[in-house]
Amino acid sequence: MKRKLVLANGMEFVGKAFGSKKEVISEVVFNTSCVGYQEILSDPSYTDQMICMTYPLIGNYGVIDEDYESKLFGPRAMIVHEYNDKPSNFRYTKTLNEVMEENDVVGLTHVDTRALTRVIRDNGAMIGIICDEDVSVETALEKIESYPLPHDQIARVSCKKIWYSRCANPKFNVVAIDCGIKYNIIRDLNRNGCNVTIVPYNTTSKKIMDLKPDGIFLSNGPGDPKDVMNLVELIKELQGKKPIFGICLGHQIIALANGFETYKLKFGHRGANHPVKNNITGKIEITSQNHSYAVKYKDDPRVEITHYNLLDNTVEGLEIKQDRVFSVQYHPESAAGPEDSKYLFKKFIDNMIACKEVQ
Repeated sequence: MKRKLVLANGMEFVGKAFGSKKEVISEVVFNTSCVGYQEILSDPSYTDQMICMTYPLIGNYGVIDEDYESKLFGPRAMIVHEYNDKPSNFRYTKTLNEVMEENDVVGLTHVDTRALTRVIRDNGAMIGIICDEDVSVETALEKIESYPLPHDQIARVSCKKIWYSRCANPKFNVVAIDCGIKYNIIRDLNRNGCNVTIVPYNTTSKKIMDLKPDGIFLSNGPGDPKDVMNLVELIKELQGKKPIFGICLGHQIIALANGFETYKLKFGHRGANHPVKNNITGKIEITSQNHSYAVKYKDDPRVEITHYNLLDNTVEGLEIKQDRVFSVQYHPESAAGPEDSKYLFKKFIDNMIACKEVQ
């Protein structure tokens, strides 16, 4: 069954359908990872986006039950050059096509993804529509024009009630504010001796403090951080009371709470090989990233810029030492580099130990 992608600039990319066959409109972005399509598909940070995979072969190792990053399926569509429906992997339990059909995610294969990626890279991320091949460009553009840009992604992906992830012989109690949290983050906290209480994004500071946390974690999530200014105010209320660690959207929220500005990148950072310089150690870290927005640099004596992106010099990490607050823009729980990248979780643990000693 032939279908096509029409971009807001009028360009068409014809391909073949897999997954759900519905018509879908959303922002089109690209990801440069060679593997990890299942983790991308189950990452809530991709909510309301179509993902163009630059690696040409997708689906070849299937989908594995144990490897999901959440129960939610973030992307509305996945666009690939060649979809493989016959996986070779002793662990696989379903094909990518089966999972996408079950979860109503649209697929488009046999697309010139190199050309599409260059269009997005040169012109910026833009809205697109995947529709039947016989739909006229004029009709497609009318639908794109009438598409309302969403601002409620975090409300949709955040948990609706408190839930728990406990570990054996816990040493710390961490409250994680869920903006679209990934399972691997929770697993890393559990591995470091933390019982984790996951709370909705709109939980009050009083409720969080009533849970008696040793530390507070602010998760990744989709969309514009300025859409959730209530979270910025929440961090202002909590900062200085307990150690805080933020990742991705959490990094942007912490930055906003400390007087920094955020802005939308031309085409975002999405991939598993982004070089980031650690200003503290001088080392280069190869990182996994997925975000559309970045923190604008400013000179503030209270805030130390700990990391920056070597591709475009965007702020990748910051720290407010006196409040035991720090954050990074990338995803250390899924880093492409060595296990040394998990040092940030140890830093969070050390901050909680230091806070306990003071008390």
